[in-house]
This record gives sequence, structure tokens and C-alpha cells, in this order.
Amino acid sequence: MNQETLNFIFIGLSFALYIVIALRSRAGSTKEYYTAGGGVSPFANGMATAADWMSAATFISMAGTVAISGYDASRFLMGWTGGFVLLTVLMVPYLRKFNKATVPDFIGDRYYSKLARGVAVVCAIFICMTYIMGQMRGVGVVFSQLFGIGIPAGVLAGSAIVFVYAGLGGMKGITYTQVAQYCVMAFAYTIPAIFIAMALTGNVIPQLGLIGNYTVGEDAVPFLQKLNAINTELGFAEYTSGKLSTMNMFCITAALMCGTAGLPHVIVRFFTVKDVQSVRRSACWTLLFIAVVYLTAPTIGAFSRVNLIDKLHDTAYAEVPSWFKQFEVTGQMAWVDKNNDGRIQYFGPAKSSSGTFSVFIGKGPIYPDQDTLEAQRIGIHGQRLIANKADRSNPNELYFGNDIMVMANPYMAGLPMWVIALLMAGCIAAALSTAAGLLLVLSTSISHDLMKKIIKPDLTDKEEVTYARIASFVALAAAAYFGINPPSAFIAKTVAFAFGLAASSFFPTLLMGIFTTRINQAGGIAGMVMGITFTSSYIVYFQFLGGSADQYLFGITPEGIGFVGMLINFATAFCVSALTAKIPAEVAAMVDEIHVPTGAGKAQDQEH
Repeated sequence: MNQETLNFIFIGLSFALYIVIALRSRAGSTKEYYTAGGGVSPFANGMATAADWMSAATFISMAGTVAISGYDASRFLMGWTGGFVLLTVLMVPYLRKFNKATVPDFIGDRYYSKLARGVAVVCAIFICMTYIMGQMRGVGVVFSQLFGIGIPAGVLAGSAIVFVYAGLGGMKGITYTQVAQYCVMAFAYTIPAIFIAMALTGNVIPQLGLIGNYTVGEDAVPFLQKLNAINTELGFAEYTSGKLSTMNMFCITAALMCGTAGLPHVIVRFFTVKDVQSVRRSACWTLLFIAVVYLTAPTIGAFSRVNLIDKLHDTAYAEVPSWFKQFEVTGQMAWVDKNNDGRIQYFGPAKSSSGTFSVFIGKGPIYPDQDTLEAQRIGIHGQRLIANKADRSNPNELYFGNDIMVMANPYMAGLPMWVIALLMAGCIAAALSTAAGLLLVLSTSISHDLMKKIIKPDLTDKEEVTYARIASFVALAAAAYFGINPPSAFIAKTVAFAFGLAASSFFPTLLMGIFTTRINQAGGIAGMVMGITFTSSYIVYFQFLGGSADQYLFGITPEGIGFVGMLINFATAFCVSALTAKIPAEVAAMVDEIHVPTGAGKAQDQEH
């Protein structure tokens, strides 16, 4: 049995499991569609939330970022995990006690305004669409590699599958599907890491291997020392050193943290359990399940970096393993022989600036028309290739995307075929699980918060679910388009934009709505509008309108600008509230009540 057949078997079995679960747990009411009936156990919800949380950006892209960026990639690890702690401590226990099914639902009631609800719906759509396009891109990358098709065809295939079990099953179907997806992801992520750790370091625990010795060869040396040495030898910065400015690193990490605490598709997961106590237990389980993958990601990134250099640098193209040519076919990896010596050279910026390129030019430059042909051949990396060649000082001949490193790692390490097949199933599970959760938030924001609460209050339950499914289809079609034409080919970067939008809109508005009675209707609305407008405008300018890096505000990239947008939201809300009428007494009493422990005074934890 060949690798391709085994991949299809593993993925086919996992798909069959997801679809059977979704059909058997199909939602029959709005309560089941939005919150799975509110009776999910903390253990199951913790697993489902972890699957919802660990998106394609985590599973596929984060370890690739660690492999390429080294220390700088810790911004994702610190931001996303730290943000989940903020979410579980500052947000979900209080929102669960408030008993609202969606984030716009809370904002509409807390800020006593249909306009506030409408603005929150728009923010939710912006955030979820930006996030889901990264997930659909991840689906496209995996399907492209598996089936030897283009990324657009892969995105469309994945979209159809997501619609079957998310659009039909609602939260009830998604929850139990995500439990199965988490199990697939956890095994798919950790098993290859264990194999590679044993091969490179002799440790069965990958994390100990990362801080242990590199045992390949005659002399054992600390693994990170070995990694730093091969990086600097090839002209890259030390793996353990930071390249981002302190300001930018801080802003990106803070935007990811605060954005995490404002993500509507994660918040809504905690409405599927029966009470506040179950919310806290569910959060503990979720953190434990997330840790399994997040503590493994740095090891996978570091190991794949060593394997990449060991297997490809200075290797004759005629002798490269067959897997490299498979990745070439789909445009995920490419080699351009700039010096016509038939060997693959992989060099960093230091080699370029030191004049090494003149040694390799050999037979003269590659002319612009030849540049264009090569760019078309290697697909998504074409623009970067043209830019590098225009510089004429770059000796690097190897091109690949960050998002392919996790998928390529077991091939580079020569792992058993069943391990590779399991990893492929895990990659798809990661992208589909989060895409389903985001799709649900998009559909419920439109059907419940827009149609039911604003436009057509007399909707029946059946009509509301129908509108939700129609909205799912439309949202998925739009997400598929942006998955094919994303703002960045790098999945984690695209997803980071969504966190910036959440940090600048929902996080401050929810935090102020829960913990202070000073913020009124006008302040809450103005803060959301100013925060998300500033952040989205900054992202659009630099990603679509040609803004250059030297124009960055204080050197902050679009990934981190959500932190500044958040500060603008806070400042605007407090200033406008100070100049306008105070909140009504009944709203102030409602805010005070959700701070009281369940069973004390008037506070009761009622079912939604």
C-alpha cells in the first residue's frame, strides 16, 4: 500500500466519523442550534473548545513559524495561551451568568440599544470572516498536497464538507464532532514529534529533547546550540535570538492575548454547559487539552528546521527525496538553480550581504522574462521569488511556505507511512473544527441578532434556524473566496488580523460592560466603532493599498495594531460616556448582579 492510499483511508475514516456524528446530533431547535441545549459535560466541552481553538493557524502554521522565525514566533505561543487565561478569568463566568447565547446579545442588552447590537453584529462578521479565511486557506493547503490539486479546488472541497456538519448540525453537531476532531489532532501532532525527538535527541518526550542534546553524529551537543550553529553558518540569525523590535513584539503579543479574550466563537462554547461552575471546570479541561499541542509546537518547529537543512541544503537536485518533488508539484516548495550547478543552496540574509552571491552567479543573471516563468511555476511564492531576484544579491535557491513545514516534517524525518497519514488527517481536522465554530457564529449573528432581534422579531424557531442555515451557506461562500484570495498566504498572519479586530472591538466593550457601570450606550458604541475602524483601516492600507514598512506607526506591523485600536476603544468609550447621560438604574443593577456569586442575594444562574 502506497502513502497516497493510506492518506485517503485515514482521512476518509475521519470524515465518515465527523459526518455520522453531525447527522446523529442534528439540531432540532434554536437552543440546540446555538448552545447544544446547554447540557454538554465540562470534560466534553473542554475537548471541543480546545479543538475549536486549535485552528489551522495553530496546527499547520504556528510550528512552521517557529521553524522559520525561532524566538520571534513565541509571540503566538504567549499571546494565544495567555489570552485564553484572560478569557476564562475575566469573561466567560460573567457572560455565562448573564445567560445570553451570543456576544452581540450581551452587548445589545448591556448597552440597551439595537444600534449597539447591530454594531456588534458587524464586528462579529468582520472578525469571523477574517478568521475563517485563514482556516479555509489551511484546508486548501492540505487538500492541495493530498490530492495533487490547486489550492482553490482544495478550498472548495473543504467548504462543502464544513457546510454538511456545521450548517446542518449547529452547535450540537459541532460540539460532538469537535470532540472527535480533538482526539485526531492530539495524536496526529504528538506522535510524529515523539518519533522525531527519539531520532534526533534520543528522548521519547519531545520537550526534553528540545532542551537536551543533539545525538546524531559522534559528539553530543545541546540541541539548541546545534540549531544556532547551523543557522549562523548559513547566514541566518541565531535561532534563539529575537529579530522583531521590542515595541512590535509587545504589541503583537498583547493584541493576540486581548483578541483571544474577545473571540465570539470561543466565548459561545461556554454557553453549552449547564451553569457557571461547569464553565470553570470546562475552562480547566480546555487549558489542559490545549497544553498538549502548544507545548509540542516549539519542538516540531525546531526539529523541522534541522531536518530541512540536513535533507536539502547542498544536496544535488537529482538526488533529492521523492517527497520534495511531490511538494514542488503543488507549489508548496520550489528550487531555482541560480548558479546552474545542479545543487540546492539554502542561505540567509547574512550570506547575501557579505557578497557570497557573486561566487554562485557563475553563468550570469536570470533575465526578467525568465523570472516571470519561474514565478508562475512555483505558484504562491512567485512574488517573493521575483523580489529576491530583482535584488541580485540573494543566493538562496530554496523556496517554501511556513505553512507547509508541519506537513513536510514527517516526510523529511522518514517516519512510517501511517504516521504521515495520521498527520494529514489531523491537519484537516484542525482547519475544519475552527471553520465550523466560526461559521456557526456568523450564522447566529445574522439569524438571531440581526433578523430575530432587530429586523423581524416575530420569527418562529423553525424560521430562525432556516435563516441561520442560509447565512451559513452565504458566509461559507464568501469565506471560500477569501480562502482562495487571502490578505496573506501565511495562515497565522491572516488569523492574527482577526485577533487584532477582536482586541480593538469586543474585548474592551465586554470588559467595560462587565466590570463598570460608567460606560453608557453612546460610549460603548463609539468605542467599538472607533476601535475596529482604526484597526481595519490600518490592516487594509498595508495589506491591500501598498503601504510600506517605513510608514508603520511606531514600527508596529498590522498584526499588532489591534493593541493600539484597543486603547483607542477604551479612551473613546470613557470620554464619550463622561460627556453623555449615565446608564439607566436597571442596567446598573443588572451589571452589579452578575458579580454576585450564584445563590447569594438576587443572583440566580438560570437556563437560557
